[in-house]
Amino acid sequence: MSLARPAALLCVPLLALGVSACAGTTSSNDYKGENHAVAAAIANLQTEATAGEAQKICSDVLASTVTARLDSQPGGCKRALKDQLSQVDTPTLTVQEVKPLGATSASAEVKSTYAGNSKVTTITLVKENGAWKISSLG
Repeated sequence: MSLARPAALLCVPLLALGVSACAGTTSSNDYKGENHAVAAAIANLQTEATAGEAQKICSDVLASTVTARLDSQPGGCKRALKDQLSQVDTPTLTVQEVKPLGATSASAEVKSTYAGNSKVTTITLVKENGAWKISSLG
């Protein structure tokens, strides 16, 4: 898959995280307040991906700017994610650190482990209508 493809705006990073419809876990219990809410948004990505809920990821988990970019492509956000979710397996995800970047933005370092291999990825989030949403992965 080429990074130049428009759907790659989100889908290639999902592949890097290994998000799909197989079992996996994400821990958000070690955080309090807004940091917990940020970690919970990442846990929601894992939960919805595990369930194969592409539409819920598009509507509830992703920032509106990401959804708009994916919706501008043939088949829209749901189709782009559904295609990716069917192609990858899920690792265990662990939120290692949450960094507030202001009242409406944050980043999190997330460690994914799959088949004995680990990778740390930075996920950026924005607060939209009171909820933390993922604006970029990787």
